[in-house]
Formats: sequence, structure tokens, C-alpha cells
Amino acid sequence: MSDDIYQQAILDHAKAAEDGGSVETPDASVTLDNPLCGDRVRIDVKMSGARIAALAHRVRGCALCQAAADVIRVRAVGQTVDGIAATAAELRAMLKDERLPPAGAWSDLGIFLPVRRHRSRHDCVLLPFAALGSALQQARASRG
Repeated sequence: MSDDIYQQAILDHAKAAEDGGSVETPDASVTLDNPLCGDRVRIDVKMSGARIAALAHRVRGCALCQAAADVIRVRAVGQTVDGIAATAAELRAMLKDERLPPAGAWSDLGIFLPVRRHRSRHDCVLLPFAALGSALQQARASRG
């Protein structure tokens, strides 16, 4: 595997991901695995209406997966369910369709641009967003 995908910004986020925080009495907790590479992500969320009030993660995985989870930790609180879904779609398009990184608060997802050339690593970046999306669906369903 080429080292070109492990830029300093990714390594910095991966290191920060070691303390993914905690959420007391989360509205939802979801754990997802990538059986191909062994990455595992757990996301806990607490909601306030349609917005994320608190978020925590636990990651056992590669630096790409850890970094993506940390970007979520930094950016997701205060975001809406629909906003997270749109951001995840923009990230997927950036990786798979070679579109520009998301704008605004999520522009730091541009650190994953080098990953687009390594299709086998896309799921490492996308797994934390899939876990967050599932947690948000679970929280929405539990609230009725």
C-alpha cells in the first residue's frame, strides 16, 4: 500500500480519535464492521430534536477509519440528520466520482482526496459515516 494516502492531517485525526469521548444515556448506539479489512466502528448519539446534541465513537481500525471517525466527532454535533446524510453522500461522491470535497464545515474531508485512487480503501473512510447514519436512523425510530 502506498504511503501517499497517509498524509499528516489523516495521521493527526487518527491520533485524536484514540479518545472518542462518551455519551451518557445515548439515544442510539450502532456498531458496524468491515469484514474485508477488520475495521470496527461504534457510534453513540444523543439527539436534541433533529440535531445531534452529543456524539462519541470507538474505533478499532486503520488510520483512515480512525481519522474519518474523528472528523465526525469534531463536526457532527449540532448538525441535522438530513445534513449528515448529505455530507455522507458528498464524501462518497468525492471518493467514487472524483467530485470536489464538501464545502463549509465539512471541508476538512478533503484530507481524504488521496484515498480516491485506492478504491479498496474507500470503505475505511465511509464506515464511520455509515455507522453514524444507522445510529441516527435508530434514534429517529426510537423517538417515534
